[in-house]
Amino acid sequence: MLRTPLTVLLQRLLAGIPILVLLSLVVFVVLRALPSDPLGMMLPPSATRAEAQALSAALGLDKPLYVQFYIWLEKALGGDLGHSFLYQQSVVLLIAKALPVTLELVLVALCIALVISFPLALFAYSLYGKRWGVVPDTIVVVMQSIPAFLWGLLFIALFGVFFPVLPFSGQIGPDYHLPTITGFMLLDTLLLHNGPAFRDALAHMVLPACALALGFCPLVVRVLRSCLIEASREPYVMVARLRGVPARRILLRYIQKNALLPTITMIGVQFGFLFGSALLIEIIFSFPGIGSLMVSAVKSNDLPLIQGVTIVFGVLMVLINAVVDTLYVVLNPLLRDH
Repeated sequence: MLRTPLTVLLQRLLAGIPILVLLSLVVFVVLRALPSDPLGMMLPPSATRAEAQALSAALGLDKPLYVQFYIWLEKALGGDLGHSFLYQQSVVLLIAKALPVTLELVLVALCIALVISFPLALFAYSLYGKRWGVVPDTIVVVMQSIPAFLWGLLFIALFGVFFPVLPFSGQIGPDYHLPTITGFMLLDTLLLHNGPAFRDALAHMVLPACALALGFCPLVVRVLRSCLIEASREPYVMVARLRGVPARRILLRYIQKNALLPTITMIGVQFGFLFGSALLIEIIFSFPGIGSLMVSAVKSNDLPLIQGVTIVFGVLMVLINAVVDTLYVVLNPLLRDH
């Protein structure tokens, strides 16, 4: 049966629904099993037992656990993820404000990682089996030994303290007060035609994005290099060489094209882990993203906010995997017949 990219996308999205429901159930049960008291955060110290019981009944905490989950799921399907105990705001609004910050950081970091990784992988492939082949391998090993948060601390020390050429706190300087249009700071400054604000926001983005990117680069380089080596040993490459096709054309038209398929799959799978790394990066660089929001929620035992952020992460993972599988079918037409 012929599968179009749209069909694959819809199949993956539908397959993700039971996964999200199961994730919601697990998180809901685990959070309620923790020794925390959500009522204690919402009530003043002088609250009476009657007031605590009334609030518990209003929130549905006096009902059986399965009834609580059903009520929460019904509201979640309607777009209501609850009310934050800590911020006294809608969880949906809090996430809607913080999520674009994290997405912007992760997307910029991914672009930087790809710009660094692809040339480095091609360089490592070109030196494979040669005397100087150990040079790119050493570079990759050194990069892999330094996690993203450590890159962030090194950048702050180097470019923020010893040579203060770049800002390292927040999304933009305190001199700029911009209205929110999309939530993506760089895009908003462009839409507002504010050149100085864009340059300032870009300067604030450089260090955290580069730190996140350098933590991601080594894996992309190693996988792409291995795929290039494996693809270069295929029979069609041997035939092309025997026919006198230039080596550069073989690399760019045949080897690289086929090596990209498994690399793209790996990037898609690992792209989700960038959000985990972004959590520490946001804290280090004071970015008001969803990672910082999650840390505040965990510190304060804000159950609705923790639940909401976890579900949003789950939705992101389902979307990313669906897009990657769809892209894989687009790049490899042979998969459309299965």
